Amino acid sequence: MHPDAGPGRRRRFDPERRDRIVDACLQVIGEVGVTGASTRRIAAAADVPLGSISYHFTDVDELLRAAFERFAHRVSDRFEASMAGATTVDEARRAVVALIDVGVLADPHELVLTHELYTLAARDPGYRELTHAWMARSRHALERHFDPTTARLLDALIEGLTIHRALDTEPHDAGQVRRAVDIVTRHALAAHEPA
Repeated sequence: MHPDAGPGRRRRFDPERRDRIVDACLQVIGEVGVTGASTRRIAAAADVPLGSISYHFTDVDELLRAAFERFAHRVSDRFEASMAGATTVDEARRAVVALIDVGVLADPHELVLTHELYTLAARDPGYRELTHAWMARSRHALERHFDPTTARLLDALIEGLTIHRALDTEPHDAGQVRRAVDIVTRHALAAHEPA
């Protein structure tokens, strides 16, 4: 008898199943939002039996938290890698422009995921801790090149312009992004110029 057949069957060894469920949860939320992300739909996207979700997660909230935590880490990792590549303030300014233009939330699913996370965070302190940690990582990456106040302003600028770029029906003007970053970072650049 096949080990996966019949009642009382042994579990198939599948060490990556939990990860597939988390990734499938993000995929489904990106397609239909949190309210449309049923466990049945997530299980189908992960290609696992429905019971696997309750085996790996105590409830849907635990799955959502795991999924959004993974999402926040992925975006933060990309953000930090972009900023770590800059060796001067001017390069850091260009990296910020690139993050807004193409680097952060370039995938439409990521935009949906971000807004879904923000909606949850607006209501639930647990998700707010997650968004706070995400913002703290962004600011820390920016503080390698800018003072804390400038880093906080840049973080808000990146967030706001990225969302505007994604949702605006008008063509995107890369020059406006450069001007906005120049205005916010002018003091930081002046501080690094030789006397």
